[in-house]
Amino acid sequence: MKQLIIALLLLSGVGLTACSPSSSSTHAVRIRWSSDPQNLDPLATLTANSNALQANNLLYCSLLTVDPKEQTYVPWLAEALPTVKRQNSFTFLSYRLRKAAVWDDGRPVQGADVLFTLKLMNLPGLPNEAARAKFGFIQDVQIDTADYQNFTFVCKGRSLEYVLSSGDFPILPEHALDPQRQLRSFSLRAVQALSEHESAANPVLAALVQRYSAAQLSRNPSRLPGCTAYKLTAWQSGRYLTFQRKANWWGHKIKPIPPQLQANPQSIDFQIIPDNATSLLALRRGDIDIYPMLPAKDFTRLKQSEESQRLAFYTSDSYDMVALGFNTSHPALQDRYTRQALSHLVNVTSLIQGSQQGMAYPSVGLINPHDQRYYNDSLAPVAYAPNRTVALLQQAGWRKQSDNSWVRRSKPSESDQRLSLTISYRINEPAFEAAALQFRTAAGALGIPVQLQPTEATLMSSKLRKGDVDVYLRMLYGNPFNFNFAAILHSRSIGLGNYSRFGTAASDQLIDAIAQEEDSTRKAVLLRRFQKLMQQESPLVVLYFMRNRLAAAKRLAQLNVSGLKPYYYVTTIISKTDPSN
Repeated sequence: MKQLIIALLLLSGVGLTACSPSSSSTHAVRIRWSSDPQNLDPLATLTANSNALQANNLLYCSLLTVDPKEQTYVPWLAEALPTVKRQNSFTFLSYRLRKAAVWDDGRPVQGADVLFTLKLMNLPGLPNEAARAKFGFIQDVQIDTADYQNFTFVCKGRSLEYVLSSGDFPILPEHALDPQRQLRSFSLRAVQALSEHESAANPVLAALVQRYSAAQLSRNPSRLPGCTAYKLTAWQSGRYLTFQRKANWWGHKIKPIPPQLQANPQSIDFQIIPDNATSLLALRRGDIDIYPMLPAKDFTRLKQSEESQRLAFYTSDSYDMVALGFNTSHPALQDRYTRQALSHLVNVTSLIQGSQQGMAYPSVGLINPHDQRYYNDSLAPVAYAPNRTVALLQQAGWRKQSDNSWVRRSKPSESDQRLSLTISYRINEPAFEAAALQFRTAAGALGIPVQLQPTEATLMSSKLRKGDVDVYLRMLYGNPFNFNFAAILHSRSIGLGNYSRFGTAASDQLIDAIAQEEDSTRKAVLLRRFQKLMQQESPLVVLYFMRNRLAAAKRLAQLNVSGLKPYYYVTTIISKTDPSN
């Protein structure tokens, strides 16, 4: 085991240090993060926080990536978007890797690495549950034996979204994790069919799982060769992460260099500052260069301050949603009428004007209201209506007592059930705090006691996965090209990303149908039906979509600010003080 770790360290050429980041360098781009990335293991990207996703995009390449300015997928490791062929119930997606693409040790990136990665994403015993669910539609990879950089995905089913999602996972090096190529003796279908017991009982597979776990990539990504422009050189929890540009980035050999292959900053420093007030002070003092998604009040005040002379301010419509969620496994929240009732206790209009300074807009659900193709404009956003809450609670069987409390009894043999709740949310988030206080006040006025539970980010994620919450507030991140809601609302994602723990046969079937539908007209019908169903069931109620609010030092250019998280494109940024740009 020790030999494996040493070998991986030699392949990477560097280990992480705890030295101070180069934040004083004018050549570094210094960015505020509110928390550490939860996990830098590339297999766990789908269940990690957005900071981990951004960091992983600096460490690992996928076949495709997103152009934030155009809000569309573009080729990254691949030379072009895949060509599509459909036959019977299968979709065939053919890719070609860029000839210039190499790992840090100079070996070419090949189709075998792609197939190996997909097997790891399905191998029991690894942190890949979410990836297995999302990419299970890829059932085989046909590699061109005449040119190992050509390959074809064999996908079960037919969906327009396969074309884009098929290229949206990090590619890992086979030679570093499986030097004897032992996993090649197992087909992808065979790996997908394995149970955890079968995998653990197989010496080859058990050894591979053990090697991967021993590398501890969640904290030490430098132990694995990458094929991106950057490497992680320092990480001190709660303080900073520093990424340095590699000396010979293969992407710069491609002329002209497309935006997705640019690597302009010499150094990228993410400064971990949980407190918003401290972050604002750091921006004013020039200790950080970019502060994305400022609290609305700070953004407005900063624009009117003296510091605005050296700062640039950006806004854009985002796909970020503040949502009110209900744990549908909680006895008091299992019926739709109770959830509907409670959703009427939030005054969205007041929240938008107060905590968001008008820089947000309400929605009927998970589809952005500006998407005229798929937004269900026949519905109305949930309105603040305490009288409606009372009527719906009574419809759900609740009865108000003389002491102003609410109780109900499902069966004569059962004891009374009392309506009393907690509302959980990430600490130091003004939007959540405002909504939680408003919810508690409105509920309390009706005799429903609500206890606030502000929680640290990592603990909050753990509580959500375990179902240790009643009502919760969270941020959801959408996009304009993917409408697969399985990760957050399908019953098979309970315990992973489905924090509401909701799922019925009807909702599961509709979610699957949306993901598989190829025709945009039929997809629109399904999505409108989905929005109506979600409003009726109310496991997750979208309060509003936020507008992106970003401030940056004027010495920085080419931020490519957009509504897609993280709201800027860090690798294209040019510092006017950096002579290499």
